Amino acid sequence: MSVTRGHGFLESFLARLRAQQANRLIPPHLRQGRILDIGCGSTPYFLAHTSFKEKFAIDQQPSAQTSADITCHTLDLNTTPKLPFKDSFFTVVTMLAVVEHLNPDSLVKLFKECRRVLELHGMVILTTPAAWSDRLLRLMARIWLVSKEEIDEHVYAYTLPLLGWYFGTAGFPMDKLNFGYFEMGLNMWATARR
Repeated sequence: MSVTRGHGFLESFLARLRAQQANRLIPPHLRQGRILDIGCGSTPYFLAHTSFKEKFAIDQQPSAQTSADITCHTLDLNTTPKLPFKDSFFTVVTMLAVVEHLNPDSLVKLFKECRRVLELHGMVILTTPAAWSDRLLRLMARIWLVSKEEIDEHVYAYTLPLLGWYFGTAGFPMDKLNFGYFEMGLNMWATARR
């Protein structure tokens, strides 16, 4: 099963680690609502491995896998950072290994959209490579450990303080942000509550 475009020996393993990290961050009471996974990839791996009342996915490429319990949408968020959902529709929005692919100018708009579509007390969860790991990822792509196509599309490397600034600029309260590292510090996670 391919979880990203392109091929990389570690891609499936890394997708599992991201999914596990995101699942650990989701409080059980939020699982009774709807989840939106932004940038789900060609195969919505995370959504297939999490439990929610309703599941929605967005990616710039059409989903290669259809599932009766996942509603998929195709949207290029770099050109149109507007989510096609009504206000307060989701309890959780996830972006796993996504923000590094987005134009930084689109990120504040997307975070504002995430805040808009979240219920009160809902949560955004994201993962992204640590800024210092960019060179290592590019080396890993050259030797086919990770997808070269995916790594070549990284447009920006973020730090935790910078992610905090983006969330704050989008209207998320600074006292409702949490951050950390996983995968031996190679990746970061962040949560923002509405």
